[in-house]
Amino acid sequence: MGAGRAARARTVSSAAAPAPLVSPKCSVGGAAGPRVLRRRCARRTLPGRGGAFGRGEARVDLRIAPVREPPVGGLEVELVERKGRGHPDTLCDAIAEEVSWSLTRLYLERFADVLHHNVDKVLLRGGASRVWFGGGEMLEPIDIYLAGRATTRVDEEELEIGALAVEAANRALAQNLHALDPQRQVRVHPLIRPGSAALVRVHGAGLQPGRRANDTSIGVGFWPFTRLEQMVLAVERRLTAPETVKAFPAIGEDAKVMGLRRGSELSLIVSCAAVASHLPSAAAYEEAKEQMRRECSAVANELLGREVRIELNAADEPRTGAAFLTLTGTSAEAGDDGQTGRGNRANGLITPFRPTSLEAAAGKNPVTHVGKMYQVLAQRIAAAIVERLEGVDGAECCLLSRIGRPVEDPELVDVKLSTRRRLEALRLEVGRIAREELDRASVLYLDFLNRRLAVF
Repeated sequence: MGAGRAARARTVSSAAAPAPLVSPKCSVGGAAGPRVLRRRCARRTLPGRGGAFGRGEARVDLRIAPVREPPVGGLEVELVERKGRGHPDTLCDAIAEEVSWSLTRLYLERFADVLHHNVDKVLLRGGASRVWFGGGEMLEPIDIYLAGRATTRVDEEELEIGALAVEAANRALAQNLHALDPQRQVRVHPLIRPGSAALVRVHGAGLQPGRRANDTSIGVGFWPFTRLEQMVLAVERRLTAPETVKAFPAIGEDAKVMGLRRGSELSLIVSCAAVASHLPSAAAYEEAKEQMRRECSAVANELLGREVRIELNAADEPRTGAAFLTLTGTSAEAGDDGQTGRGNRANGLITPFRPTSLEAAAGKNPVTHVGKMYQVLAQRIAAAIVERLEGVDGAECCLLSRIGRPVEDPELVDVKLSTRRRLEALRLEVGRIAREELDRASVLYLDFLNRRLAVF
């Protein structure tokens, strides 16, 4: 698999979710219900030799510069973090995205369009529990507050958005926590209201190219990942994968992986919840930790061909019995709270030594909200540049939108390259790649609907 294709391969588990609405092709139909909309992917004029490209009055400012030296992989120290799929912050991202997915599906089925919505404000208030080796009890449920904006009425038809949001939240929780019972251990509070008339007007209608950005925002992407970034991402995925927790149900999905590189030495600090009902004793807990360690080590060996130092559940104190023991597999039951946008960036990582955006991508609509779309498109542009242009070893891309301007035509495309080639000689090819990826913005929602993309 090429670097660009690999950059697009992250998916969200959909085991407990309804079947995808549409096929990967650039059309909506079949399961979409009585109204059918079909259209072809758009293509636009290629950039000229200057510093801008676009069409009509919407000219895109393209800037190219060298990446800072040394690149991240050449620094003496590197830090990378990932919060696992059962972490309270990641759960909030998953819930927000599942609500957006459900709204998008509903709107397409009923109106053959993706109507205005942004449900990117999810707050999780942790519950209270008491656990012991072999079991436990929930004393107070977890509370989920779903805030945001959505189209709740079309003409005279009132849409049951609240019930849809609650169902989506429970589905996201069930998908990501095998030991949680959402019906008994979680309370979901839907607080979604209609959007402002001004933003709904900017959002527009129709799935054709040219829809206007409903925010002024930035999206950031980079490629390739360093060895440490690859390892942190792969370790968490292996550790909390459905296949892993099915084989070893004592492993909970609430994990955090912190990667540290000092020179060429890589190490991991990993925390991972354990499920008390599957662990009758402290000895059983230690055995579960060893299995966690084996899963982490296996990934490191696959990627690097050697062992790395792994510190697991560092707060444990066997002498006093302190352990990361949970009833549900997540610290949200008693020890932690969560919020959309506080965790992983759209590429699945937290990378303090890289260019980044603090935008919460999860829950934003996939047709006009550039705070979501540009995170994906910037990553795709960076990956495609490295994959397709000989002599380019790394790329960073920053996209700036302007509210009211067509999504396909950013205010600025800023690209930084790690290459020995002359930057000016690469301008035409970089502009062509950027244009091709941006022209796919109007069909990006299909990738989200078919669960081919994750933004956390």
